[in-house]
Amino acid sequence: MSVRFPPEQGDLDVPASDAELDVLYEDKNWLVVNKPAGLTVVPGPANRTDTLVNRVKGHWLENHEENLVPHIITRLDRFTSGVVLVAKHRLANSLANVLMDEKEIFKEYVAVVSGTGLSDHAEIDKPIAKRDVGFGQMISDDGKPARTEYWKISDSKSYTTVRVVLHTGRTHQIRVHFASIGHPLIGDELYSGPMELGIDRQALHAAKLSFIDPFSNKELKFNVDLPSDMKQYFD
Repeated sequence: MSVRFPPEQGDLDVPASDAELDVLYEDKNWLVVNKPAGLTVVPGPANRTDTLVNRVKGHWLENHEENLVPHIITRLDRFTSGVVLVAKHRLANSLANVLMDEKEIFKEYVAVVSGTGLSDHAEIDKPIAKRDVGFGQMISDDGKPARTEYWKISDSKSYTTVRVVLHTGRTHQIRVHFASIGHPLIGDELYSGPMELGIDRQALHAAKLSFIDPFSNKELKFNVDLPSDMKQYFD
């Protein structure tokens, strides 16, 4: 028995964009892209014409795809760069959400945090809640559980490079957690990160993503190179 879903034509209020889209992989179920820092993922009041969703819609229109609704599975902050997984239809979206709930989509980030003296390997386990006033998140006993694991790559005089794996998916989790231990990400003005160390956005990059494709039972693995504004800290 087979089930066929009607095509998803897309929201007419979300126009297609023909701006550049860095496609890492695509098949009939998945699209994997490398998002640049500064590009918002989904349309909102401030930008409804050129977000990642608009660019994906434009890409699919150009390729004559029947489904035009990008289902974003691994969302990134506007100024975080790196790999993003997109489901191309309802069934893929549902299966990906199950994988996310069961923590079967592996994601690894690299970050540059301020200061030195971090352990070679540690875990930050602190609940996170929305700030009472203003934009952003904070550590709060009333918040949702949040766990961040990291491994130190190298120390410099004023910053440390780290690999990071999230065990929960709270808003701004990496940024909030490192700020809470006195090591905010460099360039992260919202969480009091230093702004004089050569980068004007949070130094955070989604470098790796992998999962077992439920359609093929094969592992899909992606590793995205650092963008130019972060390479200087890893050379």
